[in-house]
Amino acid sequence: MKNEILKSFEASVKTKQAIINDDNLIQKIELLTQKIIECYKNKGKVLWCGNGGSAADAQHLAAELSGRYYYDRPPLYSEALHVNTSYITAVANDYSYDEIFSRLVKAMIESKDILIGLSTSGNSKNVINAIIEAKQKGAFTVGFTGESGGEMKKYVDLLINVPSKDTPRIQESHMMIGHTVCQLVEEALFPKN
Repeated sequence: MKNEILKSFEASVKTKQAIINDDNLIQKIELLTQKIIECYKNKGKVLWCGNGGSAADAQHLAAELSGRYYYDRPPLYSEALHVNTSYITAVANDYSYDEIFSRLVKAMIESKDILIGLSTSGNSKNVINAIIEAKQKGAFTVGFTGESGGEMKKYVDLLINVPSKDTPRIQESHMMIGHTVCQLVEEALFPKN
């Protein structure tokens, strides 16, 4: 069992090392951070969507912005689109699961906002539909995916594609990237004296 534990940890470290060595990806993460800072300076909001583990990651990262990351400061408007189960189940039942996020985006998003969609494959239809709707409303769109970017790469303004095909390693990296962005946004908007 020890070897399997070490093998899993080593795979995680290897994926993160690949990110560190990918200057283009680091530049994209820097651009995302700058876009979020600009969004908040313009009184915008950051919305997130994903399914399963990616939904959990979306909710976690939204909470880091709307609550706090390292220290007390004013809240930032950030929300994961899946948190209203009555809405999700009603729209999935009455329309389609593929529309659960796009209908909320249609109602909530403005051109000064950012939508971040998480999908390890990049092929989640409901996330892609939300991105398409957000773009139609003039919002900045971001995809957190795995290596290929899937179908999502055709639609987003910025693709953060982790260099891996392994779902757990991709999700771990999404959280590492998201946490780093949240930290930098907090420090830029609310610098400590």
